[in-house]
Amino acid sequence: MKRDDGLHLLKAMAGTFLFAFGMNCFIVPSGLYSGGLLGICQIMRTILEEVFHMPVGARDIAGIIFFFLNLPLFCLAWLDIGSRFFCKTIVCVAVQTFFLTVIPVSFPLLPDAPFASAAVGGVICGWGVGLTLREGGSGGGQDVLGLVIMKYHNRMSVGKIAFMINLAVYAWCAFHYSLETVIYSLVYVCVSSAITDMVHLQNRSMGAILVSDNEESIQWIITNCNRSATVLEGRGGYSGKPYQVIYAALSGQEAKMLERYMKDRGSEAFVTFFFIDRIYGRFPKHL
Repeated sequence: MKRDDGLHLLKAMAGTFLFAFGMNCFIVPSGLYSGGLLGICQIMRTILEEVFHMPVGARDIAGIIFFFLNLPLFCLAWLDIGSRFFCKTIVCVAVQTFFLTVIPVSFPLLPDAPFASAAVGGVICGWGVGLTLREGGSGGGQDVLGLVIMKYHNRMSVGKIAFMINLAVYAWCAFHYSLETVIYSLVYVCVSSAITDMVHLQNRSMGAILVSDNEESIQWIITNCNRSATVLEGRGGYSGKPYQVIYAALSGQEAKMLERYMKDRGSEAFVTFFFIDRIYGRFPKHL
């Protein structure tokens, strides 16, 4: 494994820890429920506790159930997204299962404040999920489904897809739990979905304009970002020298990679970055 790959994996694993910490220290102790596949696992855990009277103590077995329900999604990750993502997903799901199991669920860190618990837990969990996705991994569940759908539908995002799945889960919960629990759980989902999209830079579309006198930047964009670029002929307003003006549409993560590349090579090229509200045309989302 390359050094950079190892660093990305460590960051992805740190994201799974943040998610598990937010879940077990803020969401679960407040009696709230996650959405998606983990929400289903939490419901199954509750049924095991209340119907079958299975003692679980301070450990949350929802993480273990979550791991086994993810096995079919591993196959989807392998077939549709790629072997590298597949390997990172297995590692991240295993590590996340470990953290969800070993981090004890005790008293709420914010007692008698379900709204604050939902908001703070949403920020921490959303940041963890976004960090894991940004580093090329996944915590499994609806993240895998979201990435697959996002690959073919440019206007979708992991956070939006997770939010839609969560609505379906909470519609079921509304018939079995108190409406207050559902409302505060939805607060958690809204916050975590927004933070996930903010941190997961692949959801942001950006434009880059480079003014340079060589073609290395063009080849780098094509090779490392798997993007094309439009090249215009320009001229320096002061020097009168001919330059190439390169325009490329990138994701937020790819723009960050390009900026790092320009700094590392000590390039004297002039580069501007800007956010793009929407893109019409062929602009595939990369994972």
